[in-house]
Amino acid sequence: MTAGNVLLLAAPEPAAAVALRGLVGLGTGVAFVAASDYVRAAGGGAAAQGIFGGSAMGGGGLALAVVPALHGPLGWRAPYASAAVAASVALLALLATARPPRARPAERSGLRAVVGDRRLDRLAVAHMASLGLNAVVANWVVTLLERAGGYSLAAAGAASALTLGAGVVGRPLGGWLAHRDPRRARAVVATSLLAGAAGTALLLPAGPLALVLFASSLVGLGAGLAFAPLFAAAAALRPEGPGAAVGFVNMAGNLVIVVGTPLLGLAFALPGDGRLGFAAVAVLWAAAVFALPRASELPTAPAGAARLPKPRGRELR
Repeated sequence: MTAGNVLLLAAPEPAAAVALRGLVGLGTGVAFVAASDYVRAAGGGAAAQGIFGGSAMGGGGLALAVVPALHGPLGWRAPYASAAVAASVALLALLATARPPRARPAERSGLRAVVGDRRLDRLAVAHMASLGLNAVVANWVVTLLERAGGYSLAAAGAASALTLGAGVVGRPLGGWLAHRDPRRARAVVATSLLAGAAGTALLLPAGPLALVLFASSLVGLGAGLAFAPLFAAAAALRPEGPGAAVGFVNMAGNLVIVVGTPLLGLAFALPGDGRLGFAAVAVLWAAAVFALPRASELPTAPAGAARLPKPRGRELR
């Protein structure tokens, strides 16, 4: 991520930007899955995963605050320079971080081995809704509110920010709830999906600002609740390859973002100023509840959390 952003500072060449942004995206994806597995390997359960997930959402808010302030002196280089600095700081922090103790040797499984697990497939469907549809809604809610409700760009932008920003609270909250009573993790995820569906449905009329802000907050908070329970359950279902399991679930969510964002955009060419597309998203979000595994099929403890000793001092790589 550091290398890609530093090279992007050289010149405003579109071809180079596409290739280098691909490199940054690859680094981001690998870092996200590896960091989640680091939390698990260090003995962290759903609550710790929630804190990790909430901090990941905070990066977007940091960018919204920093990049505009840097645009004056740096111009188009502002996002790349700030991203390079952030990645470098994260790298230094990682080098100073204690390495988790090694668990007993276990047979490792790759991505192919986890695809056939129906329970994992169902968790992936839930993540496709909670992460994927959340991002799809966030990308188009400004357009919906401007066209259907006549909102200003500033008001619509504030609502859009809440659809993602509320996840900073929702993800740790979901982790805490699942950690408090692991047997209710499925109920937390189901609540998350229904809250996201309800929030999306409440956006359809593009009504009063108070309702719009409440609906946007419900979308973000609801989507965030599912993050930690889903990742903890995925890792626990496949203790021989928790990283592959988390990567598979996360890949499914990102696939919806890539495919669903342009599809929802097409709905604005139909009557209703995009409402038909948002209605379809709300239905899909609610329907994901029926794909959830039964509570009896889900583990009640995160993989590895109970058998790993606490680190002693700094065990550097």
